Amino acid sequence: MMTFDFQGKTVLVTGASRGIGEAIATSFASCGAHVAVHYYQQGDTADNVRNSLAGTGHIIVGANLANPVAVEKMVTSTLNEFGQIDILVNNAGIYQEHPLHQTSYEDWQTVWQQTINVNLLGTANVSYCVAKHMIERQSGRIINITSRGAFRGEPTATAYGASKAALNSFSQSLAQYLAPHNIFVTAVAPGFVETEMSRAVLESPAGDFIRQQSPLNRVACPEEIAHTVLFLASPGSEFLTDTIVDVNGASYLR
Repeated sequence: MMTFDFQGKTVLVTGASRGIGEAIATSFASCGAHVAVHYYQQGDTADNVRNSLAGTGHIIVGANLANPVAVEKMVTSTLNEFGQIDILVNNAGIYQEHPLHQTSYEDWQTVWQQTINVNLLGTANVSYCVAKHMIERQSGRIINITSRGAFRGEPTATAYGASKAALNSFSQSLAQYLAPHNIFVTAVAPGFVETEMSRAVLESPAGDFIRQQSPLNRVACPEEIAHTVLFLASPGSEFLTDTIVDVNGASYLR
């Protein structure tokens, strides 16, 4: 069985107050890393996550990722606390349904702006600020959480699908740019994952259909996504830089 060792490493995980981000933070801490738990509005929840992590020295950092100034302050705050960021996991994202024929033009603009500002521009800005630091150290890992929807499509959440497709492209471009600096960039594209955010739909009549999309007849648990992230952050995975890893239980093939 593969074991992971991140003793002495520092990790910034965005959107880490619940769901996949919480599982990623928990897994890194269990393997010895110091973790910065990012949140936007759920400070108390993030504090509970921080307190639940194995080991000591973990912190919480708040920021609205749609605000470039807040992003820069968050990264600076993390560096002031830790001295370095070895691994960045861009997990934060928003999902909003906006079926075209049921959405007003005004609401359509709002959803697209909000989704792109967080899912794409927010991730790009966090990556910029952290990568500048990593270039100075000539070392680092950046792992972006995208989505099966980037390939399969999101008919009623087109902004989400588009933002994740763009994030895949951004990841691959950044991987090429940063490789000479010993910085490795990968993406993880999950299908449905059993989280608080997806619980309602998975418990609805559509839940069985969603589970049946995979020949395993289930959806992923957050720890499975975290396991993939830790593998990509581990020594020996460097030549996977620019890879997009599908973690969807064969529910979509490409």
